[in-house]
Amino acid sequence: MYIGELARRSGATPKAIRLYEQLGLLGQIAREGCYRVYDAAQLQQVQLIRQAQRLGFSLAELAQALGSDPAQPDWRTLLDRIEAKRHEVLAEIARLRQLEHELGVVGEEIAGCLHGQPACEIDGA
Repeated sequence: MYIGELARRSGATPKAIRLYEQLGLLGQIAREGCYRVYDAAQLQQVQLIRQAQRLGFSLAELAQALGSDPAQPDWRTLLDRIEAKRHEVLAEIARLRQLEHELGVVGEEIAGCLHGQPACEIDGA
């Protein structure tokens, strides 16, 4: 299939597909004259790349995890990267929960100021 068909089937833009190819994420692409010809394995690869991006992986991270042969991903490395990403997400959730708590405390202090509490002071100000 040509790049337009690959784009339609995968949901990626032709520009993105060319970038994936340039970064070596699609392996060797066959050519018919000056046209690139993609196969089902490359469609799967583009779908994997798009899924990984939705999960927060950068193209650089994918290039490292996929190894030298994108058609045969290093599944152990990919699994390790997924676990590392999960830990990053959990740490970010904890940070955001703490931030939400602090915003609530400051909001309550400001609400007290609006209601005329004596000696209205905001902590840390």
